[in-house]
Amino acid sequence: MNTQDEIKRRRTFAIISHPDAGKTTLTEKLLLYGGAILSAGTVKGRKNSKHAVSDWMEIERQRGISVTSSVMQFEYDNYCINILDTPGHQDFSEDTYRTLMAADSAVMVIDASKGVEAQTKKLFKVCLLRHIPVFTFINKMDRAAMNPFALLEHIEKELGISTYAMNWPIGSGKDFKGVYERNHKQILCFAGGQHGQREVEKVAGDLQDEKFRSLLGDDFYEQLMEDVELLDIASTVFEADKVQNGRLTPVFFGSALTNFGVEPFLSHFLAMTTSPLSRYAGDVEIEPTDDHFSAFVFKIQANMNKAHRDRIAFLRICSGKFEKGMEVTHVQANRKIKLAQPQQFMADNREIVETAYAGDVIGVFDPGIFAIGDTLCTGKPFAFDKIPTFAPEHFARVQQKDTMKRKQFLKGITQIAQEGAIQVFQEINIGMEEIIVGGVGVLQFDVLEQRLKSEYNVDIKLDLLPYQCVRWIENEEIDPNALNLTSESKRVKDLKGRNLIIFANNWGIKWALEQNQGLILTDIGRWFRK
Repeated sequence: MNTQDEIKRRRTFAIISHPDAGKTTLTEKLLLYGGAILSAGTVKGRKNSKHAVSDWMEIERQRGISVTSSVMQFEYDNYCINILDTPGHQDFSEDTYRTLMAADSAVMVIDASKGVEAQTKKLFKVCLLRHIPVFTFINKMDRAAMNPFALLEHIEKELGISTYAMNWPIGSGKDFKGVYERNHKQILCFAGGQHGQREVEKVAGDLQDEKFRSLLGDDFYEQLMEDVELLDIASTVFEADKVQNGRLTPVFFGSALTNFGVEPFLSHFLAMTTSPLSRYAGDVEIEPTDDHFSAFVFKIQANMNKAHRDRIAFLRICSGKFEKGMEVTHVQANRKIKLAQPQQFMADNREIVETAYAGDVIGVFDPGIFAIGDTLCTGKPFAFDKIPTFAPEHFARVQQKDTMKRKQFLKGITQIAQEGAIQVFQEINIGMEEIIVGGVGVLQFDVLEQRLKSEYNVDIKLDLLPYQCVRWIENEEIDPNALNLTSESKRVKDLKGRNLIIFANNWGIKWALEQNQGLILTDIGRWFRK
């Protein structure tokens, strides 16, 4: 198979949702049907169950949540699939944002009983900004659920996107019998699956086949016939181009826990979603089929293997073909490098790769030279558009308890910050003696504390600070010490040496802008070297 054919069969997507909607469970089931695992673990619930494959960090296994983005690749029906399983907890939306920059489409998981929730809205907006296709999987139909028509209306109202039901649920809760496939005009009845650990058995047949009246019962069969008639009359017209630019979302109903509807969703999704998309470097469009290799760093993770104290930079390949040991230009550092130990992942399991193509995600050994947003390429150097970073909303002062472990403390907190797990600030003229950390949510501080302890053997003292927002100073010529600020405001630098101000409230920001003519503040920082 040539390079262009390999690229065309790639599918790279992120799975997004509000916490507890079943995102990681759905990821597990896609791996199950793809043959990547023989039986699926559950994130919460049954005694002696295995942990989810995509959760590798200890705090994830303890709490049953995902707090890092996992990268998994598997083959299914001649497609090569790269799943980016994003953090499910709202405190880690920054990592999710960066991961969405590496995806070509998104699967949005929605709880059938709760509908669109707060975190779903935030993540959907990121997809909307990138105009990437969004496919909706309405999960937990095996539990009490909203009326399917009401769910579609709710999605359209809350997200401002048109919906098209690709299948239709037959019953819900304990009476969830299966789904009706609209394009094939057939019923799929499900059974078995050993509580979702194995693939389910299914009975398929035409809508008019009378055997389904006895399988479903008269009430469910008659209700389905009515629903199908109403759908055909009132449903939005399906338009593929609207799906591709993010204006219409195909909707699927199912239960990730029991596997009901998962395989039909996977088959339809792979056929409908896009092969790798082009990327922009300023005004230049980089096509995935370009001869030259190019990629950007969207994630850095230290200590995935504690025994080796390694640090991995995750690359999204944007064009061409990668070959093990190839020499590339590290654009931001303006130097030639060889990409060492290229790996692909199933959570914390990994294998060395010889070749990879546009659309794939690989990890390479990072000796400390990479930063998020860096571009790697062959041929004439160029830089992909930059990746913004969120302004944190929670702040804490951090100190190591044992002063003899200062070196380990600084190494650990710097490496974790370079991964984007937290942001680190130091007060101007004080240096690293006083360290302030910022996070989108307070759970990031728990992860920092746990990782410093387990990976660097450092105990810390963490005091929450009464600040609410931070702003980068856009005017490079301005001396922060000369600014007229409220007494609660604090002048700091980040690890890139950029000047910022931490404010106690929005009133402090207003005061700073009013009292310092020409001052420009922004709530978006850029991951790039000056």
